[in-house]
Amino acid sequence: MKVENSAGFDTVCIRGGHENESNRAHLTPIYASSTYVFDTAEQSISVFKGDEKGYIYGRWGNPTINEAEEKIALLEAYRITNSNGNPLKLKAILHSSGMSAITTMLLGNIKYGQKLITHQSLYGGTHELIEKVLPGLGIQSVIVDFHNLEKVEDVLRADNNIGLMYIETPANPTLQCIDLEALSSLGKSYGLTVCVDNTFATPYLQQPFRYDVDFVMHSTTKFLNGHGTAIGGVLIGKDIDKMSGPITKTHRLLGGNSNPFDAFLLTNGLRTLGVRMDRHCSNAAQVAEFLSQHPAVATVNYLGLPSHPDHKTAMRQMKNGGAMMSFELKEGFDAGVKFINKLNMCTNAVSLGTCDTLVSHAPSSTHMGVDRQQRLMFGITDGLIRMSVGMENVEDIIGDLDQALK
Repeated sequence: MKVENSAGFDTVCIRGGHENESNRAHLTPIYASSTYVFDTAEQSISVFKGDEKGYIYGRWGNPTINEAEEKIALLEAYRITNSNGNPLKLKAILHSSGMSAITTMLLGNIKYGQKLITHQSLYGGTHELIEKVLPGLGIQSVIVDFHNLEKVEDVLRADNNIGLMYIETPANPTLQCIDLEALSSLGKSYGLTVCVDNTFATPYLQQPFRYDVDFVMHSTTKFLNGHGTAIGGVLIGKDIDKMSGPITKTHRLLGGNSNPFDAFLLTNGLRTLGVRMDRHCSNAAQVAEFLSQHPAVATVNYLGLPSHPDHKTAMRQMKNGGAMMSFELKEGFDAGVKFINKLNMCTNAVSLGTCDTLVSHAPSSTHMGVDRQQRLMFGITDGLIRMSVGMENVEDIIGDLDQALK
C-alpha cells in the first residue's frame, strides 16, 4: 500500500510498508514458515539470482518481517529529501536484537587493522563489544569527547586507520547529546562511515539521516515496539546497493535474523509510536521538573531541562526532550539501592521504552561490566538512576518517586 509523501507521521506509522495480502487479511499475518516453495526449477533460479522477487528461506526474509522493515525505513526517511531533491530512499534490515544490528553494521564496514572512533557513555553492551570483542578481531577503538570538535579532528588527522564514526545520541545512561550535524560533517570530511544509534530518540523525535549519516540502528525492543513483548533490532542504511549486497550478506551469514512473531508484535507497536511518544515526553518533562527540585537529588540529566549542558543541541536536532532521563542521588551507591527497593509502582527493570515506567540503578545493572574508574570518567556515577518514563498518570509516577526518595 503506497503512502503519499505528504502523509503525516502517524499515517505512516499505521499504513506505511503494508501490502495487500493474498488472502485479504486486514493486517499482515504471522508467516510461520521456515522455507518457501517454487513452481519450477527455472523460477527458483530466477529468485536466487534476484531477477524475480520472492522468498527463499526464513533467515533471508519473510513477509511479516519485511513489513516492519519497510515501515521503519519510511519513518526514518520521513519528509527527508536527497541531494537531488527527491524523497530519500532507505533500506532496513530487521535483526534478532539491537546488539545483532550493531554487530552487522560494524563487521560489514570495518575490517582487520582498522579503527573506529566513538565517544564516552555508550550503552554498556555496545561498550563491551567495542572494548572486549572487536580487539580480538583486529579492530581497535578510539574514545574521544565528541563535544570537543578540535580534539576529534586532531585524532582523525593523526590516524588514517580510523574508518568509522560511532555515535549514540542521546547516550545511555547520561543523556549526553551529540551534535549530529557537526560530527557527521567532520567525519565525512575525513572519509569516515558515520553511524548513529537512535534508540532513545526514535524517528519521531530525531532523524539522523537529515545530517548525511550512513547508518542508523535501533533496539526495536524499546520504544518502537513499545510494550516490552519482543526483542529486536534494526539497521537502516541509505546506500541501497551496499545494504542489498555486502550488508545483507553479512547479516545472513552472522545469522542474527528476526522472526515472524516478534516482527508482528513490532509492527503492531509501531502503529502507535507517535501518540505514545507524545505521552511519554509530556510525562517525562513533568517528572524532570519534580526531581530537579528534590533535596535528595544532586543532578537531573534530562535534555528538556535548560540546565542540561546539551539542552540547546538537543532542541536543535530533536523534537523535544524525550522520554529518558537519569538522576544522581546525593548519597551514592547505597542510596541508589535503597531507592530501587522502596519503589511501589514503578518497575525495577533494565529495559526501556515500555508503556510502564522502568527504573534501574545503572552501576549495579546495565553498566556493572564497565570498569568503575572508566564508568566514573564517563559520568556514570555510583548513585545514578536511569528512568524510562512511562504513560501512567503522571501524578502516580511522581507520587511513587516521592515516597521512595523520602
